[in-house]
Amino acid sequence: MESITAESIPIVVGREEDGRWWADIESMPGVMAYGATRDSAIAAVRALALRVAADCIDHDEAIPEPFTKV
Repeated sequence: MESITAESIPIVVGREEDGRWWADIESMPGVMAYGATRDSAIAAVRALALRVAADCIDHDEAIPEPFTKV
């Protein structure tokens, strides 16, 4: 049995020249966040993705693809 969680959604992480970290969920266009550390950028993008999914549920819209199996 495969367990799918919000933590298992692929996140791309990188670092800007000024030292800021960014995290992006490529399967959810526009869901990107910055942080002072790698971990804070990942936490911020996960929180944003959950907010986007919750907003879709609130407005009876389609849930973003990564969350259809969560």
